[in-house]
Amino acid sequence: MKKAGILLASLSVFALTHSAAYAESDLLSEARDTFKPIPHAVPSLPDNPVTQEKIELGRMLFFDPRISRSGLLSCNTCHNLGMGGDDNLETSIGHGWQKGPRNAPTVLNAIFNTAQFWDGRAADLKAQAKGPVQAGVEMANTPARVEETLKSMPEYVGRFERAFPDNGEAVSFDKMARAIEAYEATLITPASKFDLFLEGNEAALNDQEKEGLALFMDTGCSSCHGGVNLGGEGYYPFGVVEKPGAEILPAEDKGRFAVTKTADEEYVFRAAPLRNIALTAPYFHSGKVWELKQAVGIMAASQLGAELSNDQVEAITAFLHTLTGERPDVEYPILPISTSTTPKPELMQPMKQ
Repeated sequence: MKKAGILLASLSVFALTHSAAYAESDLLSEARDTFKPIPHAVPSLPDNPVTQEKIELGRMLFFDPRISRSGLLSCNTCHNLGMGGDDNLETSIGHGWQKGPRNAPTVLNAIFNTAQFWDGRAADLKAQAKGPVQAGVEMANTPARVEETLKSMPEYVGRFERAFPDNGEAVSFDKMARAIEAYEATLITPASKFDLFLEGNEAALNDQEKEGLALFMDTGCSSCHGGVNLGGEGYYPFGVVEKPGAEILPAEDKGRFAVTKTADEEYVFRAAPLRNIALTAPYFHSGKVWELKQAVGIMAASQLGAELSNDQVEAITAFLHTLTGERPDVEYPILPISTSTTPKPELMQPMKQ
């Protein structure tokens, strides 16, 4: 991690002294070497074939609050598809109005991340889907209770049987997660201005946005924020050159260290994917920064040791706005009707005043 930090800092110093580099080179060619456009087709999943039956079941489960113990919280509560795939809160509010420890990442394009959560503790979307359901500060439920709930509704049982036409139990907690994963794989946002540029339409970006793209690559931002999702592919210390203040980087949240127990990974986090970043304020795992320009300045100083002018920050911010793609059409599902055997909601007792 220290070597990576030195390399990134060196890259930023070199780049800032060679600011005209892209004036004499093919910006599109360089960008294509670093980034990839969002595909228009739904990506395949290695061990979970995406079928229409599975997508429809997953869509129901994504919006169904009955998979939470309170009957109030669904996946869409914290990953609101009408609000950029997150909840636009510093940290999410869960069971019994408990405040979660981290900012909710967007679910849009999450299929392209190497791993899920800020610390990468979930290998894929189906593993991620199981976590919040069981977390006491989020949905506060159990696999057994979720299965009891879903089995109590004949429509769900029939849909599980059609989505998973195999032997064994028709409804299971694992199959719930697999259905949600299949639905979330459809939540991609192609055809952003930047995607059009990568596909060969150089006029898709204006001069300021192109300047921002060049700076984004020159200063070393793309060293961590590359690939299809402009991030989500690696883990890096927050504060390679200079740690931000305790409000932005809370001392008690040591990031990936909680997963690996490796001292070198204290305050290491997965590089945030930047697709649709203009829709997902506030920023960082602490959710303490509400302005995208401010986030750009913090990252430049903390990660790269780069002193950017206001015009340069404006240009990079303008480029980041070109990452907003076409969001999927979302139709709220009509959910199966509860029966007399469906577990009743359990609410946390209100706090005493």
